Amino acid sequence: MTFLPYAVAAWLFVIGLYGIVTSRDLVHQIICLSVVQSSTYVLLLAIGFRTGGAAPIFIDIPVGRAAVDPVVQALCLTDVVVGATVSALLLAIAVQIHKRTGSLDPERLRESFG
Repeated sequence: MTFLPYAVAAWLFVIGLYGIVTSRDLVHQIICLSVVQSSTYVLLLAIGFRTGGAAPIFIDIPVGRAAVDPVVQALCLTDVVVGATVSALLLAIAVQIHKRTGSLDPERLRESFG
């Protein structure tokens, strides 16, 4: 088992979280949230990976041979769909906020709505 995928997942999470915290634009924050979401893809794939494992199609695989976990692959695919949906929804909300206020700066929005 290698440490590299877990380090990449942690690095993506930290970089995305840093971008969310320091950003001055809603669209940039949404993009950084997508980067954080991609860290979960890497983490799920690292958990389900097996060295020398075959694809989880068991017709041609002899009994006892290692196979990649298909549940983790399904979770990763679900994670991709949920991430794309959340990003699309947040971008639609950002467009409506820009139409109504003329700004995407969170500080100006706090003053407008606060």
